[in-house]
Amino acid sequence: MNRLADAAGVTKPVLYQHFASKRDLYLELLRDIGGRLRDAIAEATAGAHGPHSQVEAGFAAYFKFFADDPATFLVLFGDGARKDEEFAALAHEVEASLAETIALLITTESLDDDDRRLMAFGIVGLAEGSARYWVARGLDIDTGRLATVMADLVWYGLRGKPRH
Repeated sequence: MNRLADAAGVTKPVLYQHFASKRDLYLELLRDIGGRLRDAIAEATAGAHGPHSQVEAGFAAYFKFFADDPATFLVLFGDGARKDEEFAALAHEVEASLAETIALLITTESLDDDDRRLMAFGIVGLAEGSARYWVARGLDIDTGRLATVMADLVWYGLRGKPRH
């Protein structure tokens, strides 16, 4: 808490005026990161022209968010958040919120609402898994290129014809 207070430019008592405990501070941090991530993706997809561009813009916003500050990925999706039940539930709420946002963008006529949600959770998992790999290894990633590759994978996967 001393380091956080120093980084915020306040004293430790001032920090405790806003957060009763380290736990409360961490929960608020998880909420803040999740909200900013969701907002970045929503803004990027809203400004895109056409469905494929929305997919690519969404991935680009997701990857740029974590490339700009890899520590935010570790806070939201790292092992520390997964080991604690309340932290894990909040991280899952962020994933679910992202999936609901993405589900609204999936306009494939052959999918019902449940299928759209299922696909949206898969897309969130694809993005998270890719980011987990790159963040854990400290790779220098071209997020634009990664977004294009992932968007093409998702786009053509959703639009492909089933084999019979």
